[in-house]
Amino acid sequence: MASQECISQSAVKTKFEQHTIRAKQITEKVKSIMDAINIEAAEKRVAALEDREYQMDRLEFVKNQLNLLIDDIKKKIKAISEDVESKVSSAMGEEICRLHVIVDEFHADFHPSPHVLKIYKSELLAHVEEGMGKNLAFRCSDAVNASVQSSQNYMIESMLPLLPSKEQSQVHMLVPSRKFDLSYDLNCAKLCSDFQENIEFQFSLGWTALVHRFLGSVNAERALRLVDQSFQASRPALPMACTPSSGPPSIVSQPNHETAVMTQEDLMVAMATNVASLTSRTSMSVIVVGGVVWKTVGWRLIALSASLYGLLYLYERLTWTTKAKERTLKRQFVDYATEKLQLIVSFTSSNCSHQVQQ
Repeated sequence: MASQECISQSAVKTKFEQHTIRAKQITEKVKSIMDAINIEAAEKRVAALEDREYQMDRLEFVKNQLNLLIDDIKKKIKAISEDVESKVSSAMGEEICRLHVIVDEFHADFHPSPHVLKIYKSELLAHVEEGMGKNLAFRCSDAVNASVQSSQNYMIESMLPLLPSKEQSQVHMLVPSRKFDLSYDLNCAKLCSDFQENIEFQFSLGWTALVHRFLGSVNAERALRLVDQSFQASRPALPMACTPSSGPPSIVSQPNHETAVMTQEDLMVAMATNVASLTSRTSMSVIVVGGVVWKTVGWRLIALSASLYGLLYLYERLTWTTKAKERTLKRQFVDYATEKLQLIVSFTSSNCSHQVQQ
């Protein structure tokens, strides 16, 4: 029995001892590795928690700075937009005041025929739009581009501190650099499409021209309509005054001298009214004024004045050439386009401001 135990122990020691020792060594080695892993994982976990807390603080800081930066940039964009609107409005007002210069620079074949006039006005509108567009760009575009570029640089420089260091050097490559093109879009062709010229000869001292000169276009038209109505209303005055059967006895039949004088004046007024219904306003004005002047200064001065008046009329009629008609059309167009363009100053400046804001 003792020999069997001895043999068994000897076999275990000789056969399994080395394996047991080796297993123990492996176990201790694995334990040391696991301990090292556990320690490193714990350290990394602590470092990750610290980094997470730092990143959360950094994120909160960046968010707050971004909100402040966005508010600042919005105020800057608003200020730039308002500045652009003011510049464009001022420049456009000045260009409208010197619109006659742009129109005078236009040269094309001119003829009073409707077909040629249509082409002439179309080319004139294109010339005005191009000229005003170039002048506005010369006055405003460079300043607006400089302002926009300065604002972009300010935004980039303000944003750089909030970016990681390795991305800061790449910002200028990532942000596209392009020139800002400001569009004014005057659309003169549509704005002045209903322009109608009046290049018929009009004597500068004629009745209609004088009324327009002293009363203005609107008041002149109203006054001329009233004169027409008064002429038409006074036409039946002559038969009423001369026909005894049209009412009470005519005052002509009264022997009183004063009454006779009044009747003669009434007769002259009625005759003048009938003449006015058959002649033009200019002829009527000449007859009435001539009668008053005849009694005041005599026939010699009247003859001299009539001669000067006729010479002036002849001079203006002879100088009413194609060039004169073209100058008149340009002057009428300047007055018309000035009024129309003034209506879109606010719209155009607001449109440019919106482009800059976008």
